[in-house]
Amino acid sequence: MRLPKTRLAYRKAGTVLAVAAMALCGPLSATPANAFKIFGMSFFEGEDDTDQVIDPVNYTLTLNGGDEDEDLREALENSSRLFQDKEKPVSGDLGLAIKARDDRDRLLAALYEKARYGGTVDVRVNGQNVDDLPPDPVFPDGAAIPVEITVTPGPAFTLGAVRFEEDAAGRDPAEYDLPPGGRADSTLIIKAGEKIVVDLKEEGRPLAELTERSVVADHKTSTVDVVIAARGGPVANVGDVDVTGTKTVDPGFVADYSRLNAGKPYSPEDLKKASERLRQLGVFSSITIREAKQLSADGTIPMTIEVSEGKHRYFGAGAQFSTTDGFGVQGYWGHRNLFGKAESLRVEGAVNRIGETTDVTDLDYSAAILFAKPGAFGPASTFNASLKASIVDPDAYKATIFTGAAGATFELSPEDTVSGGVELSFADVEDAFGQNEYLTASIPLEYVRDTRDDKLNATEGYRASLSVKPSYEINGQTFFSSFEGSAAAYQSLDAANRFVLAGKIGAGSIFGGDSLADIPATRRFFLGGGGTVRGYSYQEISPRNGDNELLGGRSYVNATLEARIGVTDTIGIVPFIDAGAVSSKSTPDFSDIRAGAGIGLRYATPFGPIRLDFAVPLNPYPGGTTYGIYAGIGQSF
Repeated sequence: MRLPKTRLAYRKAGTVLAVAAMALCGPLSATPANAFKIFGMSFFEGEDDTDQVIDPVNYTLTLNGGDEDEDLREALENSSRLFQDKEKPVSGDLGLAIKARDDRDRLLAALYEKARYGGTVDVRVNGQNVDDLPPDPVFPDGAAIPVEITVTPGPAFTLGAVRFEEDAAGRDPAEYDLPPGGRADSTLIIKAGEKIVVDLKEEGRPLAELTERSVVADHKTSTVDVVIAARGGPVANVGDVDVTGTKTVDPGFVADYSRLNAGKPYSPEDLKKASERLRQLGVFSSITIREAKQLSADGTIPMTIEVSEGKHRYFGAGAQFSTTDGFGVQGYWGHRNLFGKAESLRVEGAVNRIGETTDVTDLDYSAAILFAKPGAFGPASTFNASLKASIVDPDAYKATIFTGAAGATFELSPEDTVSGGVELSFADVEDAFGQNEYLTASIPLEYVRDTRDDKLNATEGYRASLSVKPSYEINGQTFFSSFEGSAAAYQSLDAANRFVLAGKIGAGSIFGGDSLADIPATRRFFLGGGGTVRGYSYQEISPRNGDNELLGGRSYVNATLEARIGVTDTIGIVPFIDAGAVSSKSTPDFSDIRAGAGIGLRYATPFGPIRLDFAVPLNPYPGGTTYGIYAGIGQSF
C-alpha cells in the first residue's frame, strides 16, 4: 500500500504564477536597453525612447461647439487630430497648416456622421482663416501658436424619401436601418448601400455593385432624400481557382484545402470560411481571396487565392511557479510545413515541481512528439499521431506513462466535427491499491458541435461534445468504457458585449471492471483545479479510503457559471461559482458535492484574454486547500 502524502494534508493554497513564455519564429528586433513594451504598455521609457520631431512647432487649441450634445462633442474630439495630439508639437509651420486643413475635413465628416448636414467648421491659425494662409506660412517663433476651431453643428436631419432602384428595388428601407423619418447619419446610408451589395452577392451574384448612392438635403425641412441603386449581375458558379504567393507550400493543396471547388455556387460566406480555414493551418502570414472582375466564357467566376508564407520553424520556452508544486519549465520546437502540405511536427518537453523536492526522481517529467497532416483523407480531414511519455506525481498516485495514438478528425460542417482513432497506453502506477502495471488499448471517439463566435472569448453560441472511449486493459483482461459529455453556452446581454453570461456543465461515467483497481488511476475521474472546480487543488475532489487516500471515481458531474463584465475595452472582471461531485459508482450519487466561488481578472490581448482567477472552496476538506489562484490565456472555458 502506498503511504498517504503529507503534502495533501498540509496544502493550504494553489497559487500559480506564470513567469515567462515566448515563441521565437525569427530574428528578434533591437530595442533600447532601458525600455521595453508588453501588451502595448511601455516600461522604464526615457526621453531618448520617444520619436524626435523635426522643427517642432507647439500650438494651443480651442475647440468651440457641440457642447449641447455629449455624443456629438465626443465625436468631434475623436475626429480632430489637433485635439488628439494637442500635447505633441507638429513638424514645421507648414505641418501645422496642413493638419488644420485636414481637421476641417475630418470635422465636417463627423458632422455628417451625426446627421448635421447644415453644420459649418471655421478653423483659424494665429487668428487667420485656414483658407487665407499662404502656401508656405510662417508663424511667430517662441510662443505656442493659437489654433481656434469653431463648429456650428446646425440641426440634426432626418430621412425623407428613401428609394431603392434597379436590382435593389422592392427591398424595404427599414430593413437597412433607413426608415422614413429615422436618423439620417451618413454612416447608416453608407452601410445600407454596402449591405445591399452583400445581400445581392449572397444570392450568388459575384459582380454585384452599387451604381448610385445620392443624398439631397433640404435645409428648410431638415430632411434628406436618399437614392440607392445597385446592379446584381448574373448568378454564377465558382470557376478556376488559382493560387499565388506560395514558396514551399504546394499550391494545389492550398486550392483543395480551401474547398472553393469549381462548379459550386458562388457564396461570400464560403470565401470567408475558406480564408479562416487556410489561416488555421498556421503556415501563412496573410491570405486574400479575390474574385475576378468579370465572368469567364463559361459563365463562372474565377478565383485567386493570394498568400504570403510565414516562418515555418518555431521554438519557444515557458516557466511557471506554484506555492504547492514548485517551479516548472517547458520548451518546444515545431515545424509547420514538413513535407509541403502544411504537415506539422511539434516536439515538446517539461520538468515540474523543481524546488518542492530535492530528489530528481520525484520531479514531474513529460515529453511528446505530435504530428498532424491536414487533408489526409480529403480536404475536410486531418490525420493526427502522437507519442507521449511522462512521469507524474499528483496527490492521488505516482505513475510512469507511455502513450501512442493515431486518428483522424473529419469536419462534417463548419460547426460539426467527428474524430476517431486508436490508442495504446502503458502505465506503471503506485496508488492506494499498491503497485500495478496497466497496458490499455482504446478506441477514442468524439463528436463536437461548436457555434461560438470566438473560440478564445465567446460572447454568443455554444459548444457541445460527446465522447466515448471503449478500452481493454490487457494485463488484467478487463473491458471498460468511459463516456463523457459537456455543453457550454454563452449569451451577451448588451450590444457592446460588455456583459456576458457563460455556463458550462459536464458529466462522465466509467462502466466495466470488477473493481476500481482494475481501471488505471490515469483513467479514473478527479475534479479540482483551474479547469474544473476552482478553489480546490488539482485532483483534490475524489472519493477517499479510510486513510484519506485519493482513489478516483467512476463518475462525475461538474458545473460552472460566470458573469463576464467588461470594465474597460481591455480590462474585465468575472465573478464565478463552480461545483462538482465525484462518485465511486458509475452513476453519480451527489453525496459529496464540492463548490468553489471567486472572482477573476481579464486583460484583453490580440491572442486572447489573459486570465487570473482567485477562488475559495465553500466546503473545504479538513486540512485541504483554503484558496487557489489560477492563471492562463483564454477564458476558463
